[in-house]
Amino acid sequence: MLTQEQIGQFHEKGFLVFDPKLDPEFINTLLARVQTRYDPEFQANPTFPTRLPDAWKQVEEVHQLATHPAILQALEQLLGRAARPFQTLNFPTGTRQAAHSDTIHFNALPHGYMAGAWVALEDINEHNGPLIYYPGSHTLPEMTMQDFGLEPGYEHYREYEDAMRDYIENHGLQSELGTINKGEVLIWHANLIHGGAPQTDPTLSRHSQVTHYYFADCQYYIPMRSTADTLHFREPEWIPLPPDTRPAQATKPGLIRRVIRRMFKA
Repeated sequence: MLTQEQIGQFHEKGFLVFDPKLDPEFINTLLARVQTRYDPEFQANPTFPTRLPDAWKQVEEVHQLATHPAILQALEQLLGRAARPFQTLNFPTGTRQAAHSDTIHFNALPHGYMAGAWVALEDINEHNGPLIYYPGSHTLPEMTMQDFGLEPGYEHYREYEDAMRDYIENHGLQSELGTINKGEVLIWHANLIHGGAPQTDPTLSRHSQVTHYYFADCQYYIPMRSTADTLHFREPEWIPLPPDTRPAQATKPGLIRRVIRRMFKA
């Protein structure tokens, strides 16, 4: 159970680090089973940046981590609705990813009901490419492609990254590094601006797993493929929850319709 202080920190800063008490042997088994599934370029050169999407479909430990009861419970405490995992990403090295808000990739109605959970599968320090994030940035408006004067579509994503870099500078945002210990979890708010810090030592690994979650009683869409007038709705491929997990509630169509009407009248 999270404390009120932890919950308050999440809503103030946009992220929270906590320890779900993972078994070290479970983590080691997960690492061993994921390692052989990375692409051949990484196998030939372990400094090659890569990722393994949705390994939960092949590796049971990845699935178990994505649906870990302590993480699901923490997410529900933070946002007041049952969490629904829909994507995993496993990384053997730092991502070096440019700063962004996840609301450009995934979003929900009502807004704010998406989160990421980054689990350190080894100790993360300033040298092996930790997460970089901007505390408090989740309180800024959600920025769409249209807000930046850009056309929707992933072919324009580099332009989004450039625009976000200027946005961070113009708002005077200050970054912090996610240097956390093996087995700890960093949960971030959907609109927290974050990315991957450079690796100062490229020979180091940075094993981690990210799971993205939506929440119950929402409707889900892809902002990068949406316009100001038309949202690109989606039905995610949900990661199955353990049998004893309370099922998420079905979306209430009337609620969603009211939210959409208010959004387009604004």
